[in-house]
Amino acid sequence: MGPQRIVCLTEEPTEVLYALGEQDRIVGISGFTVRPPRARKEKPKVSAFTSAKIDEILKLQPDFVVGFSDIQADIARELVKAGVEVWISNHRSVAGILDYIRRLGALVGAHERAEVYAQRAQAHLAEIAQAAAALPRRPRVFFEEWDDPLISGIQWVAELIRIAGGDDVFPERAGKSLARDRILADPREVVRRMPDIVFGSWCGKKFRPDRVAARAGWNAIPAVRDGELHEIKSPIILQPGPAALFDGVDALHRVIANWARRAL
Repeated sequence: MGPQRIVCLTEEPTEVLYALGEQDRIVGISGFTVRPPRARKEKPKVSAFTSAKIDEILKLQPDFVVGFSDIQADIARELVKAGVEVWISNHRSVAGILDYIRRLGALVGAHERAEVYAQRAQAHLAEIAQAAAALPRRPRVFFEEWDDPLISGIQWVAELIRIAGGDDVFPERAGKSLARDRILADPREVVRRMPDIVFGSWCGKKFRPDRVAARAGWNAIPAVRDGELHEIKSPIILQPGPAALFDGVDALHRVIANWARRAL
């Protein structure tokens, strides 16, 4: 049977459970949830990312709460103290996302459907990788997760960039799980690495290519010179869930493939 009253503190468990047909188990979701759209209409919103309405969650009488990362440690602590079972996942890679789908499916007794779903995601990634391998060139890519301070992309983003046909210009930082460890103290370091494409995904606010292009010295960057400054909406790339493995990688590949064709 598994848990029957689940609160999802982030979007990815909500998206997975809906995809598996187990949405009736969900009794509360994150206020940042946009996928699937129907979840916002059907489920009460009881948390943000770094905060949650503990009293409201407890009123829902959950038998399982799912969250993500060390950033939600304080929320988890309060719920555990109140006697609630909590699972905080901490995956940061494409493989971790696939494993997360399988584990969450197993926890709700839907392991076979979860396996099918994970395999569909893997097949999609393989299709994108095959298409990327046929491109005539691979661009150097800078993924900007935040603008002030400047933060480069996390591991699953860097991996999806490679799958989509590009090469992350800060691979040594991508493996750092904490955002503070991916801060670029000197924005001119991006200039020195000369990306062909800049992707921006500023969580909670619109990416502004004009502001990026106006940074001191950035007019020397090929991406700025050629107008290759592109927004990737944060809900499809900055959450370690199914969205990144489908819509997120698709969005990356479209831009990369267009650049590769124009660069001939």
